[in-house]
Amino acid sequence: MDQSIIPSLWFEDRCEEAVHFYVSVFVNAPRKRGESRIVHIQRYPEGIPNPPWGPNMSGKVITAVFELNGQRFMALDGGPHFKPTGAVSLLVNCDTQEEVDYFWDTLTRGGDVRAQQCGWLADKYGFSWQIHPKPMEKLLSSPDREKANRAMQAMLTMKKLDIAALEHAYAGK
Repeated sequence: MDQSIIPSLWFEDRCEEAVHFYVSVFVNAPRKRGESRIVHIQRYPEGIPNPPWGPNMSGKVITAVFELNGQRFMALDGGPHFKPTGAVSLLVNCDTQEEVDYFWDTLTRGGDVRAQQCGWLADKYGFSWQIHPKPMEKLLSSPDREKANRAMQAMLTMKKLDIAALEHAYAGK
């Protein structure tokens, strides 16, 4: 795999749990679009006197490299210095409502319900995702601005996006 940009996710101390969770989400998805797997996990060494990373990090994950649908990521347990922010999100393109429902229902479990709007969510680890139905692109980019605006107005009222409801709004029903 030759991927020149690899997103890196910083966890306080639950990196390994999160990586296993993310891989399981994509391995069990209704439609596979590439391999999802853990490539390797490297841990902070144990038994080093006065380690520069602090005694609480021994045995935790220094780096975990994993793939979701063939997209490579890196993650680490770095302590409490940085927190996830909604300013960066992971977008999952979905062809069907079944896929939207699966990713939404799976990734929202344990996440912040206040972060759910217009297809965006925050998972139980604090990372933001956009569950994006690809059919929505055609509706919102339509040259018929009245129809596109109706679809946009409908989308703005939703948490999980509903393809059929967006199509009905677009059609003026």
